[in-house]
Amino acid sequence: MNNRRKSFTVETAAAAGAPASAEELLGRMVGFETVNPLMGGPAGGEAALAAHLEWLATGWGLRTRRLPVDDGRFNLLVSCEVAGDAEWLLFESHLDTVTVDGMTVEPFAAKVDGERIYGRGTCDTKGSGAAMLWALRDRAAGGERRRNVGVLFAVDEEARMTGARGFAAGALREFLPRLRGVIVGEPTRMQPIVTHNGVVRWRTRTRGVAAHSSDPTKGRSAISAMRRALTDFEENYAPTVNAVNALTGRAAASVNTIRGGTAVNIIAEECAIECDRRTVPGETTEQVLREREAAFAGHAVEHDELYVAPAMDAEQSGALHAWVARAIERHGGDATPRGAPYVTDAGHYAAAGAASLVLGPGDLAQAHRANEWIARDQLALATAVYLELMRQP
Repeated sequence: MNNRRKSFTVETAAAAGAPASAEELLGRMVGFETVNPLMGGPAGGEAALAAHLEWLATGWGLRTRRLPVDDGRFNLLVSCEVAGDAEWLLFESHLDTVTVDGMTVEPFAAKVDGERIYGRGTCDTKGSGAAMLWALRDRAAGGERRRNVGVLFAVDEEARMTGARGFAAGALREFLPRLRGVIVGEPTRMQPIVTHNGVVRWRTRTRGVAAHSSDPTKGRSAISAMRRALTDFEENYAPTVNAVNALTGRAAASVNTIRGGTAVNIIAEECAIECDRRTVPGETTEQVLREREAAFAGHAVEHDELYVAPAMDAEQSGALHAWVARAIERHGGDATPRGAPYVTDAGHYAAAGAASLVLGPGDLAQAHRANEWIARDQLALATAVYLELMRQP
């Protein structure tokens, strides 16, 4: 779509006043362009949305706290607290979205059409964030308050998960002694994900000697070296990655980008691939790195840009799921515990010691699409279930 409407700024959003419903709040959130900067989005997009949510939350009598992330960005924690020694329940939703390139609906103007709301982020995962914050608003305005409740709006989930990693390594520790659990919002159709796979990614390089292509014998091609290494990876290593989890599926290994050379008339001095190794619960990063060394043994390669997102084990989320299931079933939902082959921020929280599960409105099949949308009844169900969790014994 070429004619993209200008997204909200903090000033224009504030001028519109406070939203009157969870749907209006979602529309407001979609109006901010928060495409991840590593996917072509503007610097400061997440911060602008967080600042507006901060303004709304303050107006509703909620507490806010900016939690710095290493790269200069910040997560926003919005809370309703009853006592310093009370139990905590945390919810989390990420602020960023994927690119809007190729979208067939207006990305930054949520459009209601029948029973659907269209726009980038409606499903993944501003719908979760809107439902969580609206539920917290209702909880603060209501009667009995059983526990402290916080909603964390995290940055950079779609690329590097720096928001989740920063929170897990820092402020989360403050909550652990009195934390019932963390509910992470992703499109699960409000069906609980109690376990999911993890990922270990890295870049592998080969180096050669540049020379003019008129006499290749004077050089050494990094592309040719990579071809040999890649063949071993795909033919001898990837087929052996066959660990299986009953709920999350099979482990996997793949090479998904390759870049090499500088010009058609120059023997390539460097070539690089990016490798993706999906891990099932129980596999470790150390195990994967040992496998990597064996897979590339005999090849002159270098590895860098290691990225790890932990798997989430079902054993750690068992008690939290049993408690959450009551609220889901009370609202007519399906509380059967499920697994997922993808990764979420919840893996970082679980690895830090927090009981965690994934629960949010919308269907993954509707996320990242050219016409991304969320069903209105899913948004309403999420708001009701989240509020129930904030209140239930």
